[in-house]
Amino acid sequence: MSQETSAPLLFADLGLSDAVMQAVATVGYETPSPIQAATIPAMLEGRDVLGQAQTGTGKTAAFALPVLSNLDFNQTKPQVLVLAPTRELAIQVAEAFQTYSSGIPGFRVLPVYGGQPYGQQLQALRRGVHVIVGTPGRVIDHLERGTLDLSELKTLVLDEADEMLRMGFIDDVEAVLKKLPETRQVALFSATMPSQIRRIAQTYLKNPAEVTIVSKTTTSANIRQRYWWVSGMHKLDALTRILEVEPFDAMIIFSRTKAATEELAEKLQARGTGRGRHQRRHAAGPARAHHRHAEGRQARHPGGHRRGRPRPGRGAHQPRAELRHPVRHRKLRAPHRPYRSCRPHR
Repeated sequence: MSQETSAPLLFADLGLSDAVMQAVATVGYETPSPIQAATIPAMLEGRDVLGQAQTGTGKTAAFALPVLSNLDFNQTKPQVLVLAPTRELAIQVAEAFQTYSSGIPGFRVLPVYGGQPYGQQLQALRRGVHVIVGTPGRVIDHLERGTLDLSELKTLVLDEADEMLRMGFIDDVEAVLKKLPETRQVALFSATMPSQIRRIAQTYLKNPAEVTIVSKTTTSANIRQRYWWVSGMHKLDALTRILEVEPFDAMIIFSRTKAATEELAEKLQARGTGRGRHQRRHAAGPARAHHRHAEGRQARHPGGHRRGRPRPGRGAHQPRAELRHPVRHRKLRAPHRPYRSCRPHR
């Protein structure tokens, strides 16, 4: 007696528009991830969504695809606003919208974030855009200047809400929420649900579809992690010693703040890090990267990383590289602070 198995759910079964399905086929998507399968139908219906999912589960497509399917392309005022915690994520999400709109002629998306000149953003806003992807601070600036009109907004997406809370943007997020039209859709996505995020959801979301994707965070099998407890005053000496005795092809060092990133890079350079014993390998010395760097300057840093010099950075999205010995240097509030290193097994 044969047992019938149900056919897998396909993107074609979710009700997306033909133009969006054309882009989905182009990028090679066939079967939606769990968060996509649960979120897309709800957003197509206009329901609010409260989604809990970690990065890498496909949530960008989960909100971008239905948003594109619901747009009115005859309207020039912004219809969708996506708030993201960092400029890197804002750019990444805007690029995803461009990819998913390849079959939609005339679609316009605008990333807005600090560090970019206002003139470029103002020109795009005057021409008219369908979707804005921005960081809370710059969006608030435009609202206060009167250069961003949300009167026709249909959908607000809060991407990585817990990160915006951690970075101190939660007041800006609430300020944006208070300026939305009464009839609007809100989709909130967060990897965790701290009490403040839950409060915002209860206050501003109306009978949301709740989607929770449980995923187990694991360290890659080829990564070995180590850490050292070091008192604060000895951290630089400990890091210098690691750089002297450990062979490495490239290294990323994370600091907690912009100021700490700049200070660490200068001190490592003053100590000749990247020279001496590893002169041929690391003659370029350390580079630095943080979210306040100008776009052109920050874009040049990955090249230095590929050339094999230590690179202090503050939580920026890093290019994929095969690191033999990346070291995590993070300022913690505890009286004793650890160094942790992660080295891929060979």
